[in-house]
Amino acid sequence: MPPEDERHVEVEYDEDGELTKRHYKAELDRLQEELVKLQHWVEEEGLKVCVVFEGRDAAGKGGVIKRITRRLNPRVARVVALGKPTEREQGQWYFQRYVEQLPTAGEIVLFDRSWYNRAGVEHVMGFCTDEEYDEFLRSCPEFERLLVRSGIVLVKYWFSISEAEQERRFQRRNEDPKRRWKLSPMDLEARAKWEAFSEAKDVMFEHTDIEEAPWHVVHADVKRHARLNCITHLLDQFAYEDRTPDRIDLPPRSERDDYDRPPIHEQRWVPAVYGSNPVDEA
Repeated sequence: MPPEDERHVEVEYDEDGELTKRHYKAELDRLQEELVKLQHWVEEEGLKVCVVFEGRDAAGKGGVIKRITRRLNPRVARVVALGKPTEREQGQWYFQRYVEQLPTAGEIVLFDRSWYNRAGVEHVMGFCTDEEYDEFLRSCPEFERLLVRSGIVLVKYWFSISEAEQERRFQRRNEDPKRRWKLSPMDLEARAKWEAFSEAKDVMFEHTDIEEAPWHVVHADVKRHARLNCITHLLDQFAYEDRTPDRIDLPPRSERDDYDRPPIHEQRWVPAVYGSNPVDEA
C-alpha cells in the first residue's frame, strides 16, 4: 500500500456524517486498483490467501466481497458461498467440504460465510448437537493453526452491526421486490434471536481469536465506511509489490481477401429495444 499520507485526498462527509458519494467512489476506485496489484503479486509469488467473512445477517459482507472482486480475475480471486450440506457432506468430517475449497498456490479465496456456521447459526438454531458444537470449539483453533503452518494466509473478518441498523436494512429489503430474496426464512428466525447470536459470537471469539489467525472486527453500520475500511485493512496485511503487466503494443490486425461473411440478415439478432441492430440498417 502507498504511505498513509499519500492514500487519501481530503475526506468529504455529508450532513449525516457519511462519506460523500463522490469521495467514496474515488477512494473505492483507488483501492480496487491496489487490489489488482495485490492479485498480480499473489499470483506471481504463489501465495495461498484465504479470507473469511462472517457477521450478522444484513451486515454487508456480500457487498464488500463484490467490491473486492469487481476488478479481479475470477480465475485468481474466487468466492465460496456454500449452501446447505448434502446428505453425503453431512456424513463427512465437518471441515472436509471447506478444505476442498481452500486456495491453491497463486489464488485468493473469499469465504462468504465459512466453517464458522457451526459456531453461529447451527448452534443457535439447534442444527447441530451440543457435542458437535463443543468439538468444533476445540478443533477449530487447531484446524486454523494447521492451515497457517501449511502456508495459507488466513484473514478473518467479523462484520458488526447494531440491532437498529439491522432492522432498518431488513425493512428496506422487505419493501423492495429486487431485494426481497435476501430475506430468507433463516434471517427471519435469526431476527428474533439477537441476544442468542450475540452470546454465540462472544463464545466463538473466546475460543477462536488466536494469535495465528485473529478476528478483525469491521464496524458495519455505514456501508460506505465499512467497505473502504475493510479493503484498506486487507491490503495492509500484505507487503505486496506492483506487478501489473506493462502496457502491450497490440499487433496490427490481419486482413484477408478470400473471406466473405454470410449475410447478416440470416443471423438471429436480439431485438433492439434500445438503439438499433446492424441488420436494421442494412
